[in-house]
Amino acid sequence: MFNKKWIVAAAVGSLLIAGPALGADKKVIAVSIPAADHGWTAGVVYHAQAAAKEINAAFPDVEVIVKTSPSAAAQVSALEDLQATRKLDALVILPYSSEELTTPVKAVKDTGSFITVVDRGLNDPTIQDLYVAGDNIAVGKTTAKFLVDKLGGKGNLVVLRGIPTVIDDERIQGFKDGIKDSQLKILDIQYANWNSDDAFKLMQDYLSKYPQIDAVWANDDDMLLGVLEAVKQAGRKDIKYALGGNGMKDIVKKVIDGDAMTPIETPYPPSMIKTAIYMSVAQFVGQAPVRGSVKLDAPLITQANAKEYYFPDSPF
Repeated sequence: MFNKKWIVAAAVGSLLIAGPALGADKKVIAVSIPAADHGWTAGVVYHAQAAAKEINAAFPDVEVIVKTSPSAAAQVSALEDLQATRKLDALVILPYSSEELTTPVKAVKDTGSFITVVDRGLNDPTIQDLYVAGDNIAVGKTTAKFLVDKLGGKGNLVVLRGIPTVIDDERIQGFKDGIKDSQLKILDIQYANWNSDDAFKLMQDYLSKYPQIDAVWANDDDMLLGVLEAVKQAGRKDIKYALGGNGMKDIVKKVIDGDAMTPIETPYPPSMIKTAIYMSVAQFVGQAPVRGSVKLDAPLITQANAKEYYFPDSPF
């Protein structure tokens, strides 16, 4: 794995040096991302569109096209349409789901396109030329270690999963690794699709099934909002902690305010899509060929450092 600071600095720096136009043939960079179906993906869409606007204005020989898709099937169709109508020099993709998008992305790769995968990895990582993501294992493990410490290594937990993707698997792996030497017990673990409403319903089910829950890990801040509302409506006093992950501004604000149930957070910025787009464009206009993986850190956000991660004007 390349040093993330070096590779990002080199890519962005080379773009600045390159200037506007470099060649006669316009390079087409397709960006395929999920539609804004929850807060985090809304942030992804925002940053992807901002990157496209900036790059298209700065480089006449580059065209960045952003396509959003509301489902895995729609994203597959979008890729097929893009291939049918344009020659793609590069594809920057945040897959809706890993399994369903692996083969379609390989088909794009086989045409000679440079492939950048963001966040939700493919089932076959050899397809990608560049991978940009946060540290999902650390998101899970950092949260788990906090709970082990604060609960004295004992207690009952319930966990909410996102959707079947590599990053969800990694978060769960990190969390389980973080509690494996303790007496914390996971009573139940089910998917809530990174959706606040689904998480609200699942948490209601957990609350009706389990009379004693010491902590909830929602895996994601959109799901955490649903969890917190369910706990509030139920009036349950046994739940000491309800934690998420991703760095949503509403949750970071809770940390700043010293919220007792949600005193910590872990970042997973949607702006990583913008980093990935800029690095991919540098492959063509900046004389800076890039290959490998860039992993963003996921440090523990506490009341002491939360203001560094709080951006009230952000869409997420």
